[in-house]
Amino acid sequence: MKRDKKPELLIPAGNLDTLKTAVIYGADAVYIGGEAFGLRAKADNFSIPEMIEGIAFAHEHKTKVYVTANILAHNGDIREAQAYFNELKDTGADAVIISDPGLFDLARRIMPDMDIHISTQANNTNYMTYLFWHRLGAKRVVSARELSLREIAEIREAIPDDMEIESFVHGAMCISYSGRCLLSSFMAGRDANRGACTHPCRWKYSLMEETRPGEYFPVEENERGTYIFNSKDLCMIEHIPELCDAGIDSFKIEGRMKTALYVATVARTYRKAIDDYFTSPELYKSKIEDYKSEIGKCTIRDFTTGFYFGKPGSESQIYDRSTYLKNYTYLGTVSAVLGGYADIEQKNKFSVGDRIEIMKPDFRNLETEVLEIRDGETLESMESCPHPKQKLKLRLSEMPEPYDIIRVKSEE
Repeated sequence: MKRDKKPELLIPAGNLDTLKTAVIYGADAVYIGGEAFGLRAKADNFSIPEMIEGIAFAHEHKTKVYVTANILAHNGDIREAQAYFNELKDTGADAVIISDPGLFDLARRIMPDMDIHISTQANNTNYMTYLFWHRLGAKRVVSARELSLREIAEIREAIPDDMEIESFVHGAMCISYSGRCLLSSFMAGRDANRGACTHPCRWKYSLMEETRPGEYFPVEENERGTYIFNSKDLCMIEHIPELCDAGIDSFKIEGRMKTALYVATVARTYRKAIDDYFTSPELYKSKIEDYKSEIGKCTIRDFTTGFYFGKPGSESQIYDRSTYLKNYTYLGTVSAVLGGYADIEQKNKFSVGDRIEIMKPDFRNLETEVLEIRDGETLESMESCPHPKQKLKLRLSEMPEPYDIIRVKSEE
């Protein structure tokens, strides 16, 4: 029984900047992908030198780093995987995440001292599967998203104490079983099981009978069709006690392709909720509305609890749109503060005189006014910043600190 132990908070990072954000905003561990063998080929991902730098930064802050290598490998991948694991073993990574048994065996031989975690892609739905991987030497298994909390609790009772359970608690849900989808390969020629998913589950669809081409049946939610495969996002911020009672060791957040604003928002909100709960269940309960308010201050879909309390019904899908809700806009992350100016790389447009918000790792949000904008290289004064990724120096009415996030409430 490990249910009194504070769970690990595991945060995604698609590049070096978001890794540092995840660490500063409360992650106990971060998971990242290299330039191959992960399931997020569209993420920026990490070269080996970037990986070494990021892992060193994380370890300085007592944060672990896990590297994904969870594709379903083909014959042509094996030789390259062997070379990759030989590089990976010297990066200082704390674990590698794998789904393919062949890559598991390869990793065990090349990196015998590296912890191995079994990806959710391996369809981990019962305690016998956990025991199988434990016998082979796996440290942790990521539960299938199709499991209920009751089923996870049953697994916890049936496996050794040193076998860890990791479960997704927040983020995008895949329409296919444990993320093993063939739809992208069929429709776009890009293999979701090798990191190249085009997300066809977010496209709009209508129903047509094959002998009546062009005649659409009235199953549409509206005249544009229906986003019938489009799931709401998972959010378990209101259910920390139930997750702990189930015996989950690591709370995993989805989102290696998301912005630093998403990473910071989700990391610090779950950090605060977990810490409050372990300080006092009553304190946690009294602040649930605060957590819910904060978790929505980034780009999200509507929320669901997924399979945790039983099979989801029609209310877990979004039928009328595929777009995100964007409650706040990410303006940039403060990289340094010198001579009364904050340095940032601008992500979206804002202007002198705008009221914006400084988001801090300690859960504070400070409203501030933009007093001055200067070009980061020429120091030329500017009224606004229309150019993406422009280096800027800002003078604000409330001065931020390095790693503070600058954001603004989106217009209604």
